[in-house]
Amino acid sequence: MYRRNIRNPGQTRSDLLDAAYHEILESGFQAASLERILAKTSVSKGALYHHFGTKHDLGLAVITEVIRPQLEERWITLLAQHDNPIKGLCNLIAEEISHADESVIRYGCPLNNLIQEMSPLDESFRQGLQKIFERWVEVVAKALKKGQSEGQVRSDMTPEDIALYLVASIEGCVGLGKNTQSVDAYQRCLRQLQVYIQSLAV
Repeated sequence: MYRRNIRNPGQTRSDLLDAAYHEILESGFQAASLERILAKTSVSKGALYHHFGTKHDLGLAVITEVIRPQLEERWITLLAQHDNPIKGLCNLIAEEISHADESVIRYGCPLNNLIQEMSPLDESFRQGLQKIFERWVEVVAKALKKGQSEGQVRSDMTPEDIALYLVASIEGCVGLGKNTQSVDAYQRCLRQLQVYIQSLAV
């Protein structure tokens, strides 16, 4: 008897988001091809439009359902596991340094890429990306403030300002590495950021 292959809607959505994320990372949002996304997933065009009404909707979903969770996992959740924010931040940056490879240099940071490409063009994109950036800054600032209260972080600094600077610097290091196409330049930039972070310790 013929048995129809029934696709799991949740898996279909996940597959589309994953393929769209990599397509946007490699090509940018505006140049991203729905045909290439579909080819990577074997999902029909009808199924794509069932889950995402437009390419624009798909792009916004990538921001909230892929890029934001990635940031939460790589920075926010791990930082919260450290009792000392100075050591925690330095350790997280050390991980970035040790795992730096050609893919980081070739593609850069998906958050920063979309900020540069889409924020001047689309307000809904800008707002979605800004929420991620603000969340990142907020968590770092909270960790630094807690460190101050526990005598780990210098009191002569404003956590919110330092957090903003640190996040911008991390993104700047990625951008530098991407533009120079140099893993070494990216790593050197992050090492200097570690030196700065260590200067914040009591």
